[in-house]
Amino acid sequence: MKIRDTLSDAAAMVDSVIDGTRGVLYPARMPQFHRLPPPDAAAELVGWFWIPEWDIEPGRTSRQHIVAFPALNLVVERRGVELVGAATAATYRDLTGRGWAVGAMLRPAAVAALTDDPAALLDTSTKFDAPELHGAVTRAMRAGGDHRHADAVRALTAWLVGRVGEIGPVARQANEMSTILMGDDSVTRAEDVAARLSMSLRTLQRLAHRHVGLAPSAMIRRRRLQEAAQRIREHPGADLAAIAAELGYADHAHLTNDFRVVLGITPRSYRSARE
Repeated sequence: MKIRDTLSDAAAMVDSVIDGTRGVLYPARMPQFHRLPPPDAAAELVGWFWIPEWDIEPGRTSRQHIVAFPALNLVVERRGVELVGAATAATYRDLTGRGWAVGAMLRPAAVAALTDDPAALLDTSTKFDAPELHGAVTRAMRAGGDHRHADAVRALTAWLVGRVGEIGPVARQANEMSTILMGDDSVTRAEDVAARLSMSLRTLQRLAHRHVGLAPSAMIRRRRLQEAAQRIREHPGADLAAIAAELGYADHAHLTNDFRVVLGITPRSYRSARE
């Protein structure tokens, strides 16, 4: 089966597992945006591929606010390739003119092949020298047509698989760590993850630092904050104290503090401005 067919068949599956707007604070303001599942060859390397395309009227700007997943992203745009580090706060980007991006949200197993120190990239990015990758993805996107996204993902997948090579046991363990931290709502402490992986808390912390750049506790906080924002957005009449309790916060005040620290606003303010 060709990769484009695999992506077409799997698109609905990723929507059922990952909300396409998870981490996006104001989805109604987003340009055309797609999240595509990785083909089998990249399943251990990429959580999903994301492709925004925009065409903003001259003189106007579209500001996109994101509470990013705690992961690195490899991003190809017209201007080049960037490796974007994990973020510790909400981020935004102002879109103007016409453009596109093809990004891969990297799983921890892919990170070591791209940087020796992911923590050094927290809240920043660096240009990545990959002219062959840039050329292949750019050709796919410029070609247009219904298969441009699948072709761009195929190009990025082929490059990344070749770059990373064989996946070792430590890298797979890092993937498992991330899956638990970001996918299991019952996990509220880093110690819980260490116990599941049969390792010490210090070993878990080193694993997260080497493959993500963030502490395990920070990854848990990001997951809960994303979930809280999504629930507030989708259920504006819901009781904030109940949301805080359901997500494992000690109380409403702790949820409010997380919002203030990461987003710069309170949950009530976000509920009022969610559109």
